[in-house]
Amino acid sequence: VTGVQTCALPIFQGHLRTMEMPITNEEYDLLLKFKNRDVVMSRKDLSEREVHVANLLVIKDVLNRKNQDGNIIYKRKALEE
Repeated sequence: VTGVQTCALPIFQGHLRTMEMPITNEEYDLLLKFKNRDVVMSRKDLSEREVHVANLLVIKDVLNRKNQDGNIIYKRKALEE
């Protein structure tokens, strides 16, 4: 059983503020790889489990998933999106 952490994520709704949401330790560990907002990770560079966790973070609106020339990439969501 994985633990649950609370992560304060910046959001943008007219002005800058943060929102806390529970994420698992596994999600937190993967999110640390995206600490810098310019980091882009290819699906090919992630394990099968990391891809699953990244998709959960896409659902939670923390990461963006894009198809770039047939290659799936993940990037941390920007404040303006």
